[in-house]
Amino acid sequence: MEELQPSHSDTSVSMMGLSMSRSGGTSSSALKRGPPSSFEGLEDETSKKRFKEDLGNEPDIEKSVAKPYYEALAEDLAQELQCGCCTELVYRPVVVSPCQHFFCGSCCVLWIRNGGTNCPACRGVSTIVTPSRPLQSIVDILLRADPSRERAERERIQADEVYKAGCSMRIPTPREASPEPNLNQNADYVRPCPHCAPDNAFGWRCPQPVIDYGVDPERAWHLDDGNPPGHAFCGNCENLLALRAPSTTKCDLCQVSFCGVGVPGRCLAAPLLSQHPHNMSDLGDLIQSSEVYGCFDHNTVEVDIMLDYLTAQEISPRHIYREVASHILSQPNGFRPLIELDLFVDIHSVTAGIDENPDAPRNRICRQCATEVMLWGIKDWWIRERQKGFLQETVTRRPDCKEGTSCSRQKDLAHARECKFHIDPYLFFCSCTNALAYR
Repeated sequence: MEELQPSHSDTSVSMMGLSMSRSGGTSSSALKRGPPSSFEGLEDETSKKRFKEDLGNEPDIEKSVAKPYYEALAEDLAQELQCGCCTELVYRPVVVSPCQHFFCGSCCVLWIRNGGTNCPACRGVSTIVTPSRPLQSIVDILLRADPSRERAERERIQADEVYKAGCSMRIPTPREASPEPNLNQNADYVRPCPHCAPDNAFGWRCPQPVIDYGVDPERAWHLDDGNPPGHAFCGNCENLLALRAPSTTKCDLCQVSFCGVGVPGRCLAAPLLSQHPHNMSDLGDLIQSSEVYGCFDHNTVEVDIMLDYLTAQEISPRHIYREVASHILSQPNGFRPLIELDLFVDIHSVTAGIDENPDAPRNRICRQCATEVMLWGIKDWWIRERQKGFLQETVTRRPDCKEGTSCSRQKDLAHARECKFHIDPYLFFCSCTNALAYR
């Protein structure tokens, strides 16, 4: 094949261009392509500046478009990471096996303390609860992107006191298997109490046993006829109980009886100073209770001061209840003023007994009545507690409000910060009697 040879004219053009570039006789700009017609008549600097401005605006446009997308993503992620108990963003997440539902570590501890024997979400049989690092990592990423979703410092402190991060726990197995359903049972008739059966496991036979509807429908006791003789309904589990059974106890305040066998520790009217207030296991329950603010006439500033004090002094709701109950017992009339206020009426959904002797001493109390006693006396307890001198000087040097409890500005934050908690101006704290007294 013949090789292609460059023509003489091409060679001469190349040599001419080389000689021109070496000699500098012709500038390189003369060989560049000219600007398009749309740029004619514009200065070079103006065109460059406008082009840079156009480029600079593109990221802003992208950010404005992407921002709603990321906000929606964060919101969806926060919804998926809600605790199954408190429905807030999970804190110190733990996973229940084998169902794999997750909760706050503190929520799971409180669930177990309150008698939980299964998964709080699905009620399935569960064995062990373990901390979850993957969930914690996702929560950390979400909080870095949106710090406003983080829980309040007080909530985190309370949760850390209940649950130590990284610890596993076990959910206890149910103490007693659920009874087999009675297919012959009629909802209009009373079921026998645990002591009605002749060979029951409690070692005591009810002297007036209730006939089971499934055994003898003609002699069964109808609910419309009231309580069967010698029986009542438990204030906690609401099952039938024998009033004279050794396990039965009665609250001396609400006059409701408790079976002592349905839910151990809860179906019980305990001695007055050893009872636990219902739904007040720890300080976290007190913080989440809206009734506490009502006790202080919704003075949120004073309530927050008290909660900070309780946290610093590690004072539990049960401690407050015991001090309130002891103070009431030290008064001449004891619990009678509270009973006359109908404070313990209709606390339970079952029918209460009759208080045959209003002047009789009050020795036993149920969990619900214990909570009522604590909430009734927490305001006066806090006034007495402030006299011990543990509060900061910035708190104690605030003047008392002259209008007392009749002040209409207790919900005003500025006024509440300026004055102490509003009490009756005619009352003062007597150190001799350790109680409030009139001037």
